[in-house]
Amino acid sequence: MRRALARTALVLLGALTLPACAQLPIPSKDGLPPGVSAALARAGVPADALSALVVPIAPPGPERLRHRAEASVNPASVMKLVTTYAAIDLLGPDFTWTTRFFTDGEVSEGVLRGNLYVRGGGDPKLVLERIQDAFVTLQDQGVRVVLGDMVLDHGDFELPASDPAAFDGEALRPYNASPDALLVNFKSVILSFQPDPAVGVAWVRSEPPLAGLSIDTTVPLSGGGCGDWRLGLLAHFDDANTIRFTGRYPLDCGERSWPVAYQDPASYAARALEGLWRASGGALTGQVRTGPTPPGARLLHDARSLPLSDIITDVNQWSNNVMAQQVFLTLGRLSPTQVMSESTLADRLALMRPGRFERSREVIASWWRRTFGQTYEPPVLHNGSGLSRDERITADALVGLLRHAARHPQGERFVQSLSIAGVNGTAARMAQGPNSAARGNAWLKTGTLRDVMGVAGYVNALSGTRYAVVGFINHPNAPAARPALEALVEWTASQSD
Repeated sequence: MRRALARTALVLLGALTLPACAQLPIPSKDGLPPGVSAALARAGVPADALSALVVPIAPPGPERLRHRAEASVNPASVMKLVTTYAAIDLLGPDFTWTTRFFTDGEVSEGVLRGNLYVRGGGDPKLVLERIQDAFVTLQDQGVRVVLGDMVLDHGDFELPASDPAAFDGEALRPYNASPDALLVNFKSVILSFQPDPAVGVAWVRSEPPLAGLSIDTTVPLSGGGCGDWRLGLLAHFDDANTIRFTGRYPLDCGERSWPVAYQDPASYAARALEGLWRASGGALTGQVRTGPTPPGARLLHDARSLPLSDIITDVNQWSNNVMAQQVFLTLGRLSPTQVMSESTLADRLALMRPGRFERSREVIASWWRRTFGQTYEPPVLHNGSGLSRDERITADALVGLLRHAARHPQGERFVQSLSIAGVNGTAARMAQGPNSAARGNAWLKTGTLRDVMGVAGYVNALSGTRYAVVGFINHPNAPAARPALEALVEWTASQSD
């Protein structure tokens, strides 16, 4: 079961080049590198839809390229750099979240006579195997039968009701999962399909085990190509208690997995925790419900999260939206006045309050003023993940952040959280040319929305200089202009003087 749970966590986590010896071409008439201009032209995107800034930071020097760097634009997921760097600076790379288990009863001979309270602390990656570890620890302490309720406490975040389909109408896409102080497994279900030609069906497995949810265990096989196999399943998610398939699964697809956001996210934590508790050998006589932890409850177990440095690697390399929002809301638990002062982390944590989006915006605004003063225009934040039509930042401001991070005592932890061009994460598809100078030499955060493309990070050039690079395209044809940003990164990596 542990191997299966580990696979579930992995499933959820989700160029134009110049020869290394080439002489750099003369910039085009719009001041941009020719490869960038050509890629924009092919995509039908005008040069004034691009904002770009390239600045050497080690050793420092004059700007290498500036193009509309003062324009305030939508950065898409590149905004995660603001959230994650503020977290590194304010909380430190070793910060952890805690999920706490309490009781108001007594434990004797394997039986808890009372309620078991599960208080979420905002852990961004409370996935199945870590929940199972916590349940095993509780059972080792003698809590195997709960003669009471399991009470889920979400009170560390105070969030308005949300519609997962509100952003783009894709309610079942895991990237639209909403944050939660007790965020269990990203509120997602993994459906796995294994063809069995001998009986003419594909066997369906699902994780995690959700209490009260019935899922068809087989779907008939079909011939033909794999194509858009999900549509062919004719999956029905209209009932919170069932997932049904009235279509077919193509034999040619082989084994496949489909992560989907559970159709009733409000009940996900209760269903998942009950299902996992029972699957781990525990018994429960009462119900699973939401409620506060009473003041006099006794602590049974602290389940610590992964450290912040690991969390922001998932956020930045794989652009995990809900994890970014968990970090953003955690920052909102700090006091803005403490952020403005030189208080210790312990002092800040001692004054933690429930996280709210508006409080997070206040805290990051205070942190920005303390860090950058009036030098750079502050960003406009909504939820800190970039999954927003409202967030705004300038290339100037983001380069300022990258330069500041490069001097930070924990700056290298921040750099290593980024995707490496041509190697891993969301930038793995970049720098694929045989003579790419950027491959393995650019640490980047990418961003994509319907009409936005962005890239930002650090590039080590052939000359040995490290550059801060930022590029944004805001235009209806922005996705087609992705090669322009790849050309910008490649041009920077090819600098030889």
